[in-house]
Amino acid sequence: MGRAFEFRKARKMKRWGNMAKTFTRLGKQIAIAVAEGGPDPENNSRLRAIIATCKHENMPKDNIDRAIKNAVGKDKNSWKTMTYEGYGPHGIAVFVDTLTDNPTRTVADVRSIFNKFNGNLGTMGSLAFLFDHFAQFTFKAKDGMDMDELVLELIDFGVNDEFDEEVDEETGEKSITIYGDPKSFAQIQSYLEDNGYEITSAEFTYVPNDLKDVTDEQRETIDKMVEKLEEFDDVQNVYTNMK
Repeated sequence: MGRAFEFRKARKMKRWGNMAKTFTRLGKQIAIAVAEGGPDPENNSRLRAIIATCKHENMPKDNIDRAIKNAVGKDKNSWKTMTYEGYGPHGIAVFVDTLTDNPTRTVADVRSIFNKFNGNLGTMGSLAFLFDHFAQFTFKAKDGMDMDELVLELIDFGVNDEFDEEVDEETGEKSITIYGDPKSFAQIQSYLEDNGYEITSAEFTYVPNDLKDVTDEQRETIDKMVEKLEEFDDVQNVYTNMK
């Protein structure tokens, strides 16, 4: 237990150089959460988790409040979560998570990038065997906490005994990232909150189970493809199985 999860961790590209892009992405997630569970974070665990992520990303409180207000009364069916998958250059598997109100537009945008880089957009589910789907939680470590004990407490929720640890170089604060069964998202969140853990990020993620070696030149090409995909507002996250 306690081994770093880096060797299986999704190559999750978050080059949100433009802060407005990040806020747009989070605003869409707020809209979905409010439509599903209402505008009160106290009674809406999903919204509460997204707000924690917003704060971690330094999204201003006014922006968060405005996104919640604008989402009230909206139909959750106007937004669809779509995952597109296929092979990019050099046979690298690519997963593209999107949140869109126009799937026709989004799939056309995604396909255009795959084609530009001589990739091949496959049918939904065709590459699912290459990735594991997890609920991912990052929270601040507490003094004297025992990770073995924590994982044991969460084992019924499918939490993996491998986790990531990261220390902030400026503050010295340590953060822990755990991975569990997506169906147990709410239960994992409730346990962490009820036991005083400060959640800084909560989301769903894909973790490759078959990492592929690439050369530096190949990596540069794949990185360029990922960057192009992330330029679309509908794209939430991009994952690859590049080692």
